[in-house]
Amino acid sequence: MFKTSKTRILIISCTIILALLGVLFVYSASKYSANGQYGDKFFYMKKQLVGVILGVVGMFITSKVNYKIYKKFYIAFYVIGIVLLALVFVPFLSKSSYGATRWIAIGGITIQPSEIAKFCLIIFLSTYLSKIETINTIKRLIFVLFLGGIYLIEIMLEPNMSITICVGMTLLFMLFISGLKLTTFALLGVPILALGVVLVILEPYRLSRIVAFVNPWKNPLEEGYQLIQSLYAIGSGGLFGVGIFNSRQARLFLPFAESDFIFSIIAEEIGFIGSVCVLLVYLILIISIFKVGIKAKDKYGTFLCFGIGAILSLQVLVNIAVVTGSIPPTGLPLPFISAGSTSLVVFMSAIGIVLNIDKQSRKGQFANLIRRQKAI
Repeated sequence: MFKTSKTRILIISCTIILALLGVLFVYSASKYSANGQYGDKFFYMKKQLVGVILGVVGMFITSKVNYKIYKKFYIAFYVIGIVLLALVFVPFLSKSSYGATRWIAIGGITIQPSEIAKFCLIIFLSTYLSKIETINTIKRLIFVLFLGGIYLIEIMLEPNMSITICVGMTLLFMLFISGLKLTTFALLGVPILALGVVLVILEPYRLSRIVAFVNPWKNPLEEGYQLIQSLYAIGSGGLFGVGIFNSRQARLFLPFAESDFIFSIIAEEIGFIGSVCVLLVYLILIISIFKVGIKAKDKYGTFLCFGIGAILSLQVLVNIAVVTGSIPPTGLPLPFISAGSTSLVVFMSAIGIVLNIDKQSRKGQFANLIRRQKAI
């Protein structure tokens, strides 16, 4: 009926490219640790490949489902997110690792609820903000901040500072694009900064991470170890890299090489040029998502695209900033690439929603064109 848009092609292409790069680099970053821990150097790669397949299925399904359906169940989505985040505190369901309880295990399947919950919140916020005329009333602003704050508190208690920051910033971004006054927006920054300082003081490990960020060589075998190894990887990559599968830091030197610090391995193996190319793919994808949002036929579709684009942008920026030593270390996966099926499937499914918004917008444009032709 109408041609596939260039934006749609770019979104699908960039998503698939990033997902496949994830499979490639997860294998390269994890083959030594996987072989030592599980006796199978392909262990993480196979899990990532399953995640890609499930993600493609999820993206296909959500691209076919009219995005307006989610609007009807926005309260249910909000509640589902709250319940999922609460499940990590249920003893027989929760799974802990390195002092954090961020996962639930059901029948051998591990799920990270925060990865799902953040998109549940985006659907809720998109629906609510599209229904009201203005957010610039104390009652409505407090209402949104209160409901969003419940999510943030639950994520913080896991603890998961990085996702808390990304979700909180996405919430503020969506309030801003909904028309929140600049003065009000600026005033919100004061208590947020104060809260951040308090959270750092309350948890000694966060303070130690800041110290390691300021001077990682002060304690190179403990708090500063991971950042130093990350910088070694990035530095040794040079302009063109040491070659795919040739990373030295992946040989059990860099912790979490296949997940939070996978970009360090990418920079080491394909160098500065290759890393810039990967970031360009992200940039094209993000710009394309925002373009779909701008052209959406209703406010709800715009808010959905902008929310998805914002959370994607923030996670990429924070992850790159961490591995390059630009901000204090915090665990956050690189979307589509880091090991972790929950994040991969949910992000790809979210891309499917963007594709459906694009489809519905073009249907509307086509219908308007037909009406004009008939009128003539």
